[in-house]
Amino acid sequence: MDRILSGKYIFAQLIEFLPQKYFQRLVMKYEGDKYVKHFSCWNQLLVMMFGQLSNRNSLRDLTNTVSAHSNKSYHLGFGKSITRSNLSKANEKRDPKIFEDFAYHMIGIARNKRIVKDFEIEGKVYAFDSTTIDLCLSVFWWAKFRKTKAGIKLHTLFDIETQIPAFVHITPAKVHDMNAMDNIPYETGAYYVFDRGYFDLKRLNHITQIESYFVIREKSRLQYEVIKNQNTNHNANGILADQIIKLTDYASSGKYPGELRRIVYYAEFLNHTYVYLTNNIEAPAYQIALLYKYRWHVEQFFKWIKQHLEIKSFWGTTEGAVRIQIFIAIITYCMVAIVDHDLHLNRSTYEVLRVLSASLLDKTPVRDIFSKETNMGENDSQLKLNFF
Repeated sequence: MDRILSGKYIFAQLIEFLPQKYFQRLVMKYEGDKYVKHFSCWNQLLVMMFGQLSNRNSLRDLTNTVSAHSNKSYHLGFGKSITRSNLSKANEKRDPKIFEDFAYHMIGIARNKRIVKDFEIEGKVYAFDSTTIDLCLSVFWWAKFRKTKAGIKLHTLFDIETQIPAFVHITPAKVHDMNAMDNIPYETGAYYVFDRGYFDLKRLNHITQIESYFVIREKSRLQYEVIKNQNTNHNANGILADQIIKLTDYASSGKYPGELRRIVYYAEFLNHTYVYLTNNIEAPAYQIALLYKYRWHVEQFFKWIKQHLEIKSFWGTTEGAVRIQIFIAIITYCMVAIVDHDLHLNRSTYEVLRVLSASLLDKTPVRDIFSKETNMGENDSQLKLNFF
């Protein structure tokens, strides 16, 4: 691989990790390049990814940067005609499904590569949460959710084991989080971890009916009776109580007629007590608490992608342009994860991105720029968090 990539710009080396043939099949499927002479969908993808990696904060900033390196455009895969007008038109007119489908293809590749054989919990573990991205109402009128505000929500099903988003659902910000649960592609036997904002007994019962598992914070004022106190060592691993309960309120019991498991956990690090509900009766109580702890990873992903990939300031104003930019951000995230795996860099995705973004126009082989130990401020150990 190093010999093949030697002499190419870092960015040109990175795009070797993208399955271009698959992308072109999607372009043909959605007729993305119909009547296009110069600025193809592939050119659009690469220019946008370059903007993501180099942290360009506006369409003007991106096109000015690309124009400043116009003598490198061919080698970077940008094509001939890269103007603000062309890029803006492409973002507004082209079908976002091209980039959405390609993002899910990249997600599949990245997840398969990053499966950890010794992951401590058997079965797939997903955390589901959302983040709101505020927009200017006068410009993004189609995303209105308050009298003076606009915004969208990024609902994400995050694969804890691989650290890759498995499913992304974009809605107007006014859509309630619980409604997004209906779009989750549930898998039998998998674990789904939710914050209490997703406490909907009917939807949680659906997860039980398809023989999957959930872990969620208990909602206040829940009415129930204790059927059984599980045998557990008092205060073992912070577990204060492990109970089998049944809901007693008429409305609640109608929505969730079965038994639930209630676990009270004391987090010594935070000096705080948490109460979890789950439909998994068999797993050790501390493992249930650990599963909820993993939910923080999706919040870390939201923070990471907002800080280091450009989705806060959009390069187009239509709904299609916004969707294209978000899915290209996901594609970029997955590509960085694949590069880390294939080149055995053994770095955090954050660290890989930091180094790559400062080296896009170097001609050093990618692995060589990681050959020396660097202290970038954030490393893998920070993903192993000690708080909830």
